Amino acid sequence: MQIAFVMDWLEGIDPHFETTAALMYECNQRGHSIFFLEPHDIYTRQQKIVARMKEITVARDLPLKHYWEEIMIHAKKDTLSFETLTELDALFLRKDPPLNYRSMELLAPIRDQVFMINNPSGMILGNSKLYILNFPDLIPETHISRDPPRLRKIIDTFGGDMVIKPLGRFGGQGIIKVSTKDPENLNSLINYYVGAHKSYADREQIMVQEYIKTVKDQGDVRILLFNGEILGAMRRKPPDGSFRTNIHAGGKAYKHTISPKEREVCKKIQSRLKQDGLYFVGLDLIDGQLIEVNCVSPGGIPRINSLNKIRIEGRIMDFVEKKVRENHNPPFESSKARSAYA
Repeated sequence: MQIAFVMDWLEGIDPHFETTAALMYECNQRGHSIFFLEPHDIYTRQQKIVARMKEITVARDLPLKHYWEEIMIHAKKDTLSFETLTELDALFLRKDPPLNYRSMELLAPIRDQVFMINNPSGMILGNSKLYILNFPDLIPETHISRDPPRLRKIIDTFGGDMVIKPLGRFGGQGIIKVSTKDPENLNSLINYYVGAHKSYADREQIMVQEYIKTVKDQGDVRILLFNGEILGAMRRKPPDGSFRTNIHAGGKAYKHTISPKEREVCKKIQSRLKQDGLYFVGLDLIDGQLIEVNCVSPGGIPRINSLNKIRIEGRIMDFVEKKVRENHNPPFESSKARSAYA
C-alpha cells in the first residue's frame, strides 16, 4: 500500500508520545510505502489533485527512537515525490488544529477515490467545539453568544461556576472558569473574549458551559473511537491549582475502565460519526457527559497503549487495510507488524 500523512512538520515531535508517530511506525512495520506532506503541499495540475511529498519509508524492525531518526534524515532531503493523490491507497489527515480549510476543500473532490481518515467534509463539520450540539441530551448546559450582556445574564441566571471556551483553540488554550463571585473581573473577561470593542458582526462567539465540579478530583476521560467502536480510554487529571486536564496543559494520564454510562454515550453518537465519515475521533467526557469531540488529529494512542499494554494502532491499520482491499482489484500484498515497540 501507499499511505500518506498530511501533518505538521516532523521536527519537534516526540515519537514516544505522538499518535501520528505510532500510526506511521505501524504502517512501516507492515511494509507499506509511507509519504509525508504538509497542507500547503497540496495543489492542482490539469484538474488533478496532486501534492509535493517526501517518501519516508525506512527499514522495518528498528526501535522507535532509531526509526524516527531515520525518517527525519529522509524528511530533510531535498528529494520530492510529485504524486497524483488518487494514486495513494490511504491518506491520514493528521495536521494539528486549527483545521486547514483550503487543504480540506482540495481533498474533498477525491474523498471517494482515496480512503481518508478522516473524511475532509466530515472534518469541516466536526472540527469545531460546536459539533457537540448535535447531541444536546449528552452534554452539560451550553450557551454560545457574542453579546456580553446576554452572556453575563446567562452566568447570573445559572448561579454557579461556568467555563468560558474560545471556539477556535485547542489543547485547553484560553479555557477559564468564571462565576458571579467576582463581577468586576467577569465583565472584563467576557468583553475581552468576545472582542466587545468591535462591531457586533466582527466579534468572536464564545461558548459558556456548565462547570462540572468532579473534574477537579476525578479529571476527565478521553475515549478513542474508530469506525464507531471503542479502541481504548484513559483518565486525565489536572495539575494542582488547575481544572484543565489536557496533557499539554500539565494534565496526567491514568488507567481507566470505561463505565456503562460512557459506553452509552459512545453508542448514541456512533451513527452520526459514521455518517459524517469521522472514523477516528477522541471523545472527552466528564462525569459521563460529553464535553468535546476531537476529529482533527485526535491523540492518546501511546499513553493508552502504555497504561493498558495494548497496541491500538494495529486495530486501526487492520481496518484501513480491509477498506483498501475491498476497493482494490487485484488486492495489495500486506504483511502484519512483526514487532512491538522496542
